[in-house]
Amino acid sequence: MRFPLHITTDMIGHQVRQGLKGRRRYPFVLMLEPLYTCNLACLGCAKERHTGKLKDRLALETCLQAVDDCGAPAVSLCGGEPTIYPELAELVAGIIARRRHVYLCTNALLLDERVFGVVPPQKRLTINVHLDGMRETHDHVCAREGVFDQAIEMIRQAKALGYHVMTNTTVFKETEIDEVEELCELSRGLGVDGMLISPGYQYESVETDMFLARRDIEEKFKRVLEISKRYRLASTPMFLEFAAGLREYKCSPWSTVTFTPRGWKGPCYLIGKSYTWDWEEFWNQTDWEYWESREDRLCQNCAMHSGFEASVVRELPRNPGDLMRLVAWNFAG
Repeated sequence: MRFPLHITTDMIGHQVRQGLKGRRRYPFVLMLEPLYTCNLACLGCAKERHTGKLKDRLALETCLQAVDDCGAPAVSLCGGEPTIYPELAELVAGIIARRRHVYLCTNALLLDERVFGVVPPQKRLTINVHLDGMRETHDHVCAREGVFDQAIEMIRQAKALGYHVMTNTTVFKETEIDEVEELCELSRGLGVDGMLISPGYQYESVETDMFLARRDIEEKFKRVLEISKRYRLASTPMFLEFAAGLREYKCSPWSTVTFTPRGWKGPCYLIGKSYTWDWEEFWNQTDWEYWESREDRLCQNCAMHSGFEASVVRELPRNPGDLMRLVAWNFAG
């Protein structure tokens, strides 16, 4: 299977329960940013995500309350660099005790110091390592030499220790898809359990001209779609076809909610129009219909998986053929 059986059944169960309650919108994933502190300042990252002070991090209890409030079955620990968070072990344990799945999104530089021997491997934990290309490209994007080699070594060690490991690759304007395929081949050789490839999106606070317009996304992802037939990519075929311009979806910004050191961020992980500490205020006062429409100028070049993979799932009842195809894709992975 492309995803472990317990993850697949838990996600399906969550969707069934929400459907029985008559809910059309509900969170699939919580993007939990316990801190805005990082040991890198990557070129494509929003400034607030690597300039925060450690003293301004979220309290452990506040993080776990956000997990309870939104009810999403999966929690992506990001930031900032989550391995810097001093209470990481307690946070992971608390999330798993709530029977949620944890994706630890990391640049991998501190895994040997902060995770190995501290946060044990287990079935509800996935280490998700950021790799934006081979050595020269990745080190350039991370603005530091040696980052690629360290990440690869940490992946090797994580697999040897029994962790479930994925990689996460962002495609920018300058990204060559031949290099992405080379990275997929390397990742497969390392025994990585899955690879996520997604178009880069320009944060409001990033001025570097390195992001893709919609036409650029479509051209590059036509190649990624071909690559997906040979490698264990985590993106669904329907999402990749959407990114390649072969089908159309509305956005589902409510599917991936974001909690930050400033509170709940609305409307989505990428766009911060409002912040509040109150879950009900965030959920009930965000104009989901407007942001679903993709009318806003900030949405014109966005094809991020965080907004559209849930749209794939949302449309499955109308497309039985896609449903059967998705089942086959998962079991054949």
